[in-house]
Amino acid sequence: MKPSSLFILFVTTVGLIAADIPDRPEKLKFPSLTFTPPNPADYRVPLKAGPVAYVVPDRELPLVSISITVRTGGYVVPEGKEGLEELTGYLIARGGTKSKKAEELEERLAFLAAQLGSSVGETRGSVSLNLLSKDLDEGLSILREVLTQPRFQDDKLALRKQQMLQAMKQRNDESEAIEEREASFLAYGEKFWANRQTTAASVEAVTRADIEAFHRRWFHPGNFTIAVNGDFERDAMVARLEKLLADWPSQGDKPPAVPTDTQMASPGVYMVNKDVNQGRVTVMLPGILREDPDFMPARLMNYILGGGGFTSRLMTRIRSDEGLAYSAGSSVPGGIDYPLAVTASFQSKSPTVAYATAIILEELATVRNQPVSDEELNSTKKYFTEVFPRTFASKAAVAGTFADDEFTGRFAKHPDFWKTYRDRLNAVTKADVQRAAQRLLNTNNLVVLVVGQKDEVLKGHPTHKASLKEIGRGSVSELPLRDPLTMKPITSGEAKPTEK
Repeated sequence: MKPSSLFILFVTTVGLIAADIPDRPEKLKFPSLTFTPPNPADYRVPLKAGPVAYVVPDRELPLVSISITVRTGGYVVPEGKEGLEELTGYLIARGGTKSKKAEELEERLAFLAAQLGSSVGETRGSVSLNLLSKDLDEGLSILREVLTQPRFQDDKLALRKQQMLQAMKQRNDESEAIEEREASFLAYGEKFWANRQTTAASVEAVTRADIEAFHRRWFHPGNFTIAVNGDFERDAMVARLEKLLADWPSQGDKPPAVPTDTQMASPGVYMVNKDVNQGRVTVMLPGILREDPDFMPARLMNYILGGGGFTSRLMTRIRSDEGLAYSAGSSVPGGIDYPLAVTASFQSKSPTVAYATAIILEELATVRNQPVSDEELNSTKKYFTEVFPRTFASKAAVAGTFADDEFTGRFAKHPDFWKTYRDRLNAVTKADVQRAAQRLLNTNNLVVLVVGQKDEVLKGHPTHKASLKEIGRGSVSELPLRDPLTMKPITSGEAKPTEK
């Protein structure tokens, strides 16, 4: 072919390609996302010792990760021993074993470049191990001893108690910690089990014998759910897991159901006086369980209201339009064992706290009384559809997601949950969203917590006439700070009105 012909062919090809390129970004078109979620049944293995394991091979790297979730938590700890679960969870992996002192165990794990961790929270415990696949047999031997014969070394126990005590002393240092603690008291009740705080006395009351008894009672295969992924053959890993759990030295108990006797505070505005330059505000309403038929519409409603970052209504009004806060948002978490509170929150300068709170109430009323727009609903559905594959972005995510579904009972109730997720998402209508909003955003039940400079916050802003007194229907109740070591109010008496 002549050079001139090649030039003509090149120019023609470039012209054809250029003609296909849109002149505006919004004119770009992409093929529809095609993604089929994995099937949990392909990885689910009931083990002889009782637990279910999700076994997910992944030969990409020479690593193996094992995570054991344990059915236990703070809710089974007796009163007066608060902190027992935290001490047990911390020391299982860090307090040595029968054959190895804590220092020896730590040294061996470092030599293997292995990571061993453990913890116990409110409603679950966990023990995890990550290591090179070539060291798997030794790692499983260590894991077996950690699970069945932890040493709970005395000096490590004493050190952890000291660390917990030091952390307690700082409880009132940051307004964020105060806000989180008091919001929980208001949302679920002073006497709810999840609000039983560790104290200096309760931690001191925990003995090594208590820790050993807690471990024997709850850490056994009948309370385990296992997720394992990495460089192995499936059948060989199943055989190793069977060996890991065989001939367990203690029978243990099955824990009771998580208590659900929550009680939200009476509607109103509550304030904790704290000398900080910005007021922290949490607006709360009674929530729902994630199994509730309205939970999917509620998630979409929340994304539009305040969960969608810079695209949400609260962020647009409070930050972009009014410049009252760096960020503002909302949450509808959906509880597993008991309903978790619906919240909206922000930080603002003291004089504009009331005004920003009033804006939240306006936006709650708007989404409750008026249907969301087609554009808002469609873009929200598109967002949830596009991020859906991230749930299974890695083999570790696959194993972890399915093990969590097993632990929380979702798989037993809805084995096709992920298969039908997008169909249920796309079936949500504007009427469904408004129904969820009308149910959840009833401001007659509104509880508002403010942590900040009381006098400055209550003054309000000279050009914005909103006041916390009006939002609180005539009064604002002051909540005293709590002694960080006892969790008792520093000033005696119940919450008292500061404005009439």
